[in-house]
Amino acid sequence: MQTQWRSSPHSRCLPLAALALAMAAPSFAQTYPAKPIRVIVGVPPGGTSDTSARIIAPKLAEALGQQILVENRPGANNGIATEYVARSQPDGYTLLWAFSGALVINPGLYPDVRYDPLKDLVPIQLVGTFQFILVVPRSVPASSVKELIALAKAAKPGEYTYASGGIGSPNHLTGELLKRSTGVELAHVPYKGGGPAVISVLAAETKMYFAGIGSVREHMRTGALKPLAVTGPKRAPEAPAVPTMQEAGIPGYDVQAWIGVLSAAGTPAPIVTRVHQALAKVQALPEVAPLLTREGLDLADITPAAFGARIKTELAMWTRLIKEAGIKAE
Repeated sequence: MQTQWRSSPHSRCLPLAALALAMAAPSFAQTYPAKPIRVIVGVPPGGTSDTSARIIAPKLAEALGQQILVENRPGANNGIATEYVARSQPDGYTLLWAFSGALVINPGLYPDVRYDPLKDLVPIQLVGTFQFILVVPRSVPASSVKELIALAKAAKPGEYTYASGGIGSPNHLTGELLKRSTGVELAHVPYKGGGPAVISVLAAETKMYFAGIGSVREHMRTGALKPLAVTGPKRAPEAPAVPTMQEAGIPGYDVQAWIGVLSAAGTPAPIVTRVHQALAKVQALPEVAPLLTREGLDLADITPAAFGARIKTELAMWTRLIKEAGIKAE
């Protein structure tokens, strides 16, 4: 699906072409952008990743003076879109609206991933982060993480289950991190997406779920689900009374997903800087920032180098966890 606002995959450039582009980079960057820019989103329309791109696109088109075309290429845990951009021309006209899992989880989970997030892509802007919230059905007699862990440790093996949106999904690995941080035995029950996972915990088919806050906000309001903790380093504005996992007694526990913008490796530095500055300006606009915050994003503005360092750190962390936990792709 493609949406246009006013203002076929390409193979990696041959070395000679890349050299020519690098030599022409200064003048090329001065005229950028001279044609429409495509923003590739790795999920279907709807959801935080897609919605945030469509919130920013019109204002980004104004800031850059060119059309922004938002194009959905879903599949393989955002991997199809990521590979597509990694193999595109490094000219700044094909940008990846990335979900963190494709860059920091997929390479450790899927043996046939055909892109290297550290070598094939260049970071431009970390748009924002979002954390998960640990919820349990109202029938689970726990009002804190410590009580939940105590119940799970006293239960029969396999009795305490946690739902996820699929093997290798962020909420799957978030649950694995809880197991390894506390020594509690929990059985993983993967579903085909976050919607079925929410339904399972509402029906008490599973005992807990690390959810996106927006997907369970109404269920928390009615009391159908009880929030026990959020996974990030600070409390969520949408649930200020809910403690962090660290406040709940799990030292060092910090899990956040993020949305960011990248382009193919070799994109001229002046273009990276131009897009970074434009995105930072747009997402801070008073008519844009509240819409992104409502989607659950904690807006960020760090340098492309700092964004790249974050990708490298998280890639190493999740690859190690996947290996140690023996997690295999579906």
